[in-house]
Amino acid sequence: MQKQMERAGHKDERSRESGLCDRSIELHRILACKPLTSTWLHVNATVRDPYDRKKTEHLLALDGANERLHLFKAELLEEGSFDSAVEGCIGVFHTFLLVILAPRIRSSIIKRVIITSSLAAVMLTGKPLADDVVADETWFSDPVVCEKLKDWYMLSKTLAERAAWKFSEEKVMDMVTINPDTVLGPLLLPTLNTSVEPIAKLVGAETFRNATCRLADVRDVANAHIFAFENPLACGRYCVAGKPTHSCEIFKMLRELYPHLNLPQKYSDENLSMPAFPAFQVSQERVKSLGIKFTSLEVSLKDTVDSLMAKNLLSV
Repeated sequence: MQKQMERAGHKDERSRESGLCDRSIELHRILACKPLTSTWLHVNATVRDPYDRKKTEHLLALDGANERLHLFKAELLEEGSFDSAVEGCIGVFHTFLLVILAPRIRSSIIKRVIITSSLAAVMLTGKPLADDVVADETWFSDPVVCEKLKDWYMLSKTLAERAAWKFSEEKVMDMVTINPDTVLGPLLLPTLNTSVEPIAKLVGAETFRNATCRLADVRDVANAHIFAFENPLACGRYCVAGKPTHSCEIFKMLRELYPHLNLPQKYSDENLSMPAFPAFQVSQERVKSLGIKFTSLEVSLKDTVDSLMAKNLLSV
């Protein structure tokens, strides 16, 4: 099989240990986080086109990128596409299908694979999600429940994680999953992503949704990946989710931080007596055991909006 990988950027002939990363949030923290800034660590990152400066410039501008970041061309649906990127790596951070990396993982020196899953693969068990309920890593969403609710996003996340665990057990592979809820925080990309876009769209909107959410700061999520890789005792799943917060509390914070912003003042459905999502809690005990200290919601919101403004992605 002919390899379709092309390597771009600085070439370092010295021996080194590397980690593969296919998502910018983890890549940013791997390059910037203090425990991993020593010169021995190199990062192999996969992109569709390493020569597309519009898509890679923000990565190449990161501190240490010139010396320790190596971009590889890879396509998820192309067999063998990740082989060269994984070659020589001691760890893999991946956000999609583990089976794509299967051939190379079996024959490499990889010590651990960190999979980005989702709280979507945790919460829909069929159990009541009342305000006094605390979900944890032992929960696993039931595909039948997801199908009944026609929640195809949660179904896809659940099936993908189940497949990853099945594969890791069959191949006796050391794997850890990180299961975050909705992620916000400062943007690395020059464009909007799907989790931050709703905040940008609320400026100038007439209403907001009556809902409760458990937001996770992107830096906490990324650090959870790193700590799960570095800690030899890490295993299983780690949920990353903040305390349940109603949308009205979020808007109160935003109005206090940015009184000049045109933010909505009322619910999209004022007749709704209960929030669209119940205020169940997610245990933070296990992820805190890795050393994670959660960023406050106010700091996350401020850094998110400041980032949107700095990148001219917010109408003010």
